Order: sequence, then structure tokens, then C-alpha cells
Amino acid sequence: MILKDRIAIVTGSGSGIGRAGALIMAREGAHVIVVDVDFTNANETVGQITAAGGSAENLVVDVTDDKALETGLAAIAARHGRIDILHNHAGAQVAGDLEQVAVDGFDRSWSLNVRAHFMASRFVMPLMKKAGKGVILNTSSSSGVLYDREMIAYTTTKHAVIAMTRQMAGDYARFGIRVNALCPGWVDTPFNQPFIAQMGGRDAIESYISAKVPLGRWADVSEIAEPILFLVSDRSSYMTGQVLVVDGGETVV
Repeated sequence: MILKDRIAIVTGSGSGIGRAGALIMAREGAHVIVVDVDFTNANETVGQITAAGGSAENLVVDVTDDKALETGLAAIAARHGRIDILHNHAGAQVAGDLEQVAVDGFDRSWSLNVRAHFMASRFVMPLMKKAGKGVILNTSSSSGVLYDREMIAYTTTKHAVIAMTRQMAGDYARFGIRVNALCPGWVDTPFNQPFIAQMGGRDAIESYISAKVPLGRWADVSEIAEPILFLVSDRSSYMTGQVLVVDGGETVV
């Protein structure tokens, strides 16, 4: 087990990619703190982990609530004595171009996709510095290296995550802390519903993926979980400040 006895926090792990990442970390021996705003979803992830023989607990919190997030993470740190892995995954997709996107939607995207990553990292960093080691993984998107049609809020925030990741990596490498970014492409989860609706429905998005993604298909969440495991484990021990794109080849065409 390559994560044996490590304490891993995964935000947005009540469903989709976040859940898949939490499951694979637990499979490899980590004790996983499942962070999600939805109690039922968080509990379901914890249940799946424990049913498979893993170790997990939930932290039900809105990651955009600074005080609640700080309190929750402090409680985790006090209970376990350390935090080895932070995967900042919680995010939202808000559709619309410059003129169409709701301003509060843009603000919500920034709060969840960027600022919450920043704050969670800020809260765990003193513990990691004291330990002289730690791993932070920030979820960006293929939209962080490409430009999606009429998705200005999402694309702006996902580009910002990459810049923030690189800055954090450069600042904290001397403390033994690694910070990388994951850029998933098209993964078949309900998260994509805003873009699917904007594209004109399921048939339209299927045609788009067939045409634009060289592998010609969606990814399954399991195909993103393995890269997550690589980035949070010692298998990537000499990687920091890097962006791993897992997109079926979309960014090469």
C-alpha cells in the first residue's frame, strides 16, 4: 500500500472524480477525510470506503466558508496530529460568455474553484512545514490550458489554479512540500451538465467529444483516479509545480 497510514483530505469527494480519488487513496492505505457540502453524498463515499476495508471519515462543510473550513481542518489536524495530503478538488461549472454569465456566477466560480483551494492550502501549510513534507494537489481542468466556448468563468478560474499551483510549488519546495495540478478532460459525470445544456444536449456533446478528442470518448472516473494516486504518492516524488493533463489527447489537436 503506497499511502499506508497517511492522512489525506479530499474536498468535493462526495461524488464524481473526487469520490474516485478518495476511494483509490483509501485502497492504498490512506485514512481519507471526505469533505463535501452534501452530508448524504459524503456519507456514501465514506460507506463505500469502509465497505471495501478502508478507513475514512467525513467533514461536511462549505469550503467557501473560511471560518467553517478552518475550524474543520483544525479539528482534523488535532485529531490525527498531521495532514499528509490535501487534494483540493471541489469546484463548479458556470456557463456563459462575457456578456451572458451572471456576475454572481462568476464570483461563485472564483470562490469555489480558486479561493477555496487557496484557503485550504493556507490552513494546512503550517502543519506540512512543521513536518518537513506534504503533498497538495489542485484540480484544474483541460480548460486551464485550453479555452472553452462561452465558459469565461470556468476557464478563467481553471487557468488561475495552474498559476497558483506553480507559485505555491516554487515557494514551498524548500520545505519538502510538493504542489501539482491535475487537468482532467471530458469525464462522464453530472458535473458537466452546465456545458452540456449550453451545447444543446447529450447528442451535441457526444458529437463534440467524438470530433475534438482524439481517443473519441469520455473518460471514466477510474481513469482519472490513477493519475490522482500518482500525483499524491511517492511515485511522483520528484515532481512539483507541474500540470498533468489527462484529456484523451484533446490538447494536442
